[in-house]
Amino acid sequence: QVQLVESGGGLVQAGGSLRLSCAASGLTFSRAAMGWFRQAPGKEREFVAGISSSGGRLYYADSVKGRFTISRDNAKNTVYLQMNTLKPEDTAVYYCAARTPPGLGYDFWGQGTQVTVSS
Repeated sequence: QVQLVESGGGLVQAGGSLRLSCAASGLTFSRAAMGWFRQAPGKEREFVAGISSSGGRLYYADSVKGRFTISRDNAKNTVYLQMNTLKPEDTAVYYCAARTPPGLGYDFWGQGTQVTVSS
């Protein structure tokens, strides 16, 4: 059974930082591409950042480029999202997702962690 468990969310002031973690189990993590998505109240879920299975390719939404950094530790089966210079518009529930081969989409999702940025 695949499980993705996010942690690290919370309340932070604008300009602050948070680091999200997503611990994966039940899958061959080193073969899975991973992603972070977010969903703000009243809005659709949107892509934030993605990382290839090896960590060699990184992808970011334009809204977070230069502020957020995705990384992974395949020895720990964990993917991270370092979020700096946070803005109130970053407030959302953040979800971790895994894309396992040969899938073209994300197959598995975590339960999400709340990030709230106050102005």
